Amino acid sequence: MSGFGLFILTLGLLSSVAQSLRFDLQSGHTKCISEDIKSNSMTVGKYSVVNLNEGYPLPDSHKVTVRVTSSYGNNYHYGELVESGQFAFTAAESGDYMACFWVPEQKPPVKLTVDFDWKSGVAAKDWSNVAKKGQIDVMELELKKLFDTVSSIHEEMFYLREREEEMQELNIKTNSRMAWLSFLSLLVCLSVAGLQLWHLKTFFERKKLL
Repeated sequence: MSGFGLFILTLGLLSSVAQSLRFDLQSGHTKCISEDIKSNSMTVGKYSVVNLNEGYPLPDSHKVTVRVTSSYGNNYHYGELVESGQFAFTAAESGDYMACFWVPEQKPPVKLTVDFDWKSGVAAKDWSNVAKKGQIDVMELELKKLFDTVSSIHEEMFYLREREEEMQELNIKTNSRMAWLSFLSLLVCLSVAGLQLWHLKTFFERKKLL
């Protein structure tokens, strides 16, 4: 592989945020998957209940309810008792987005297998559609991918820097509060010790032991 191709591959691996997984889900249980997405980033996802008996339709018991929410509780997708579905939106705020899958309680219990594919940022872009619309060749398409990848990494660096500053500010506030709490605790301990000494002194004076 050439150095240029390796460079493109490395950048693609660094910037493409994608999750593709298969998991089992028992009836009456919930499974949530989170994704850290920065604001104004495109994200797309699709899910489906796997039919382990090919050639036969899925039974009515093999359906899931899916909800996608932001860390602020905003709802971006909801599918109730479905075999498959998809969602696509532009994140309005930065933070952890959660996709939760739930299967109702059933007797006897059933176990479902779910395929879930979640992409964000550059990975969420439909490059084949871009090539068709723009009528561009392979090299131009690769250069456009590279440009978008570099832009995504640049934005990601600023996003991580902002998160780091927020964490530093939170640590400073926490340390300041802990210092005040320690001072108040010491003050309370000294006050209690003083009251105990005063009480003992008064007791002994009454008993004429001092």
